[in-house]
Amino acid sequence: MATADPVQIVCPHDGVINRVPAARLVDEPRCGKCRAALFTGEPLELDEASFARQLAHSQLPLLVDFWAPWCGPCRMMAPAFGKAAGQLEPQLRLAKVNTELVPALANRFGIRSIPTMILFAGQREIARHSGALTNPDQIAAWAAKHLPG
Repeated sequence: MATADPVQIVCPHDGVINRVPAARLVDEPRCGKCRAALFTGEPLELDEASFARQLAHSQLPLLVDFWAPWCGPCRMMAPAFGKAAGQLEPQLRLAKVNTELVPALANRFGIRSIPTMILFAGQREIARHSGALTNPDQIAAWAAKHLPG
């Protein structure tokens, strides 16, 4: 994607699809409708509908942490995943899916152990990692290693 090409980004606040020139992603873009920041430096909490919208309409790669509140390793990984969002945005969007609240997504993607991270690009899964990564640099390096071109 050339730096002048616009990138579609789904607003994390109201779900509106925004088009932002790729070169302007680092300029803290705001939603054209609600005026809120398109990047918050924190993972989004997704349900089925918001997951589907992010995957289908955002052109950014999406890194999703499938987790559950009772899972000790998930709780250990959560702070690092949160910090990784600050490091990786705006090149990709980080999100969390609580498998207790959204079991249909866990089933759809065959989540058998948690935490499991799945990296999506172009609406398809391109990489998966099961097990806790407790350092934001590890998460960022893992994502970078699997990002397309």
